[in-house]
Amino acid sequence: MISETDTADSVTLRVLVVDDSLLYRKMIQDVLDTFPGVEVVGSAPDGQVALLKARSLKPDVITLDIEMPEMDGLEVLEHLKAEQPETTAIVCSMFTTEGARITLRALELGAFDFIPKPASGTLDDNRALFRSAIAPMLDALMRLKTTRQTVVAPLSKISGMERTILEGLSPILKSPHEKSMAVAIGISTGGPVALAKMMPEIPANIGVPLFIVQHMPPMFTGALAAKLNSVSQITVKEAADGEIVCPNTAYIAPGGKQMKVASVSGANHSVVIRITDDAPENNCKPSADYLFRSVSGCYGRRATGVIMTGMGYDGSEGLKLMKERGAFIIAQNEATSAIYGMPRKPIEMGIVDVIAPLEAIAAEIIRTVFA
Repeated sequence: MISETDTADSVTLRVLVVDDSLLYRKMIQDVLDTFPGVEVVGSAPDGQVALLKARSLKPDVITLDIEMPEMDGLEVLEHLKAEQPETTAIVCSMFTTEGARITLRALELGAFDFIPKPASGTLDDNRALFRSAIAPMLDALMRLKTTRQTVVAPLSKISGMERTILEGLSPILKSPHEKSMAVAIGISTGGPVALAKMMPEIPANIGVPLFIVQHMPPMFTGALAAKLNSVSQITVKEAADGEIVCPNTAYIAPGGKQMKVASVSGANHSVVIRITDDAPENNCKPSADYLFRSVSGCYGRRATGVIMTGMGYDGSEGLKLMKERGAFIIAQNEATSAIYGMPRKPIEMGIVDVIAPLEAIAAEIIRTVFA
């Protein structure tokens, strides 16, 4: 997280707070004022005022309410995308099905990430929830600004570090050695947009199941599944406990739960989904590590593990176990990751077989399945 040491030699993250509720504006500002290296440069009660202030104050980040009078948050994002793309937004969304749908649209328009608005509890409780949610986002944005990276990186070739790591791998590791029977994907910040670009490239006859952990709260994963299902050739659904795994289907772990797969004894050797209320791992629920371990146990060397854009290191240890059991590992490259935390760790551990830009990940998955 952000600390005095982390920010001593770094630039300041300038934030504009936008919400039609005076109470929320005050709460958000109070929380932001507790972070060293973060400066609240202003606030606005609606979208029109927000745009005027954004043009003059040039904030790095806007904490943006979606449902506002005069001009809503989606309209603000459309203007920012066209006029001020260097300013990003953290969307504050209502914890409802409609709020989830609108939030996905906000992410498509370039929002960095989102925080569900606390809907109950005391002011102190809500302040604590908001602080814990925004802290890693501020940390990631601070590091991006400090290293002069943009939030949405342009497409480019594999970086020097990635190329060096790949050149050190043996030819066996660089190509699939056995047909995969399942694909497991871990993804976080930047994920909904990345998945919306990647999933339509998966063919209808892929012939295997895909298991996806996208870090999101309840209701938001259901909206994501519906959105991806509408644009994909395969079926995409939010996973349910006890359902038999089918090919040509992508199962998204429900927000606020853990998802694993388990073998069922019998003549057909079926695999079933298990949705549990087990504890978070890496502060994540659902957790990619939790899923990857179970995929390793069920499918062993006949599995493909994929790690994509996201903050933190969730998925690294699970991928390590998958690799030890012979699975094939694919990582998204730095240039096309909104945040490079989740792919970086497995790459540095030397357990990745292919490092690919976003636009090539579907092709790499297909190559492991039709090997």
